[in-house]
Amino acid sequence: MKTPEQVIEFLKEHLNAILENDIDKYHTTTHEDLTLYEWWVTPHRIDGLPFHDFMMTENARIGQVFGAEKDTSAAEAGTRFDLSNLKIQQFENTIIASYTILVSSGTEDGVKVASHNETRVIVNFDGQWKVVHVHKSPTWQAPHMPPTS
Repeated sequence: MKTPEQVIEFLKEHLNAILENDIDKYHTTTHEDLTLYEWWVTPHRIDGLPFHDFMMTENARIGQVFGAEKDTSAAEAGTRFDLSNLKIQQFENTIIASYTILVSSGTEDGVKVASHNETRVIVNFDGQWKVVHVHKSPTWQAPHMPPTS
C-alpha cells in the first residue's frame, strides 16, 4: 500500500517524465501494455508505449512540452503543472488517481493555461508501481452527440 503522499510523488515523477521528454524515466513508471484515451489526439484508444516514445522524441527535438499551450520553446519559457481536485482511490494492488491537470506555460503574450481531466490507473507489479491506463477528457462542456453536417 502507498500513502497518499507517496502516490502524489509517483504521479509527479511520472508526469515530469512526460513534460521533460524523458523516455527512460517514463518507461520506469509506465507499463508496456499501456492503454490510453487522449481526446484531442484521436477519438480512439491508443495502445502501447510507441505513441508516447515518438511524441517525446519529437517534442525534445523541437524543444516543446506535451500538453502545453505556448508559442515559445521549452528552453525559452517555463512550464509547470498542477493537479486540481485530486482524488486517490487504492484497492489492494491498484490505485486510481483522478484530477484536473493544469499545464501553465510562459509565452510572449503571458502565461497560458491548458487543462483537461485525467484518470490514471496504477498497478503494483511485484513491488513496482506502473501506470497501465490513462483516460483524458475536456474540462469544458462537450456536446453529448457529435455535430451534424
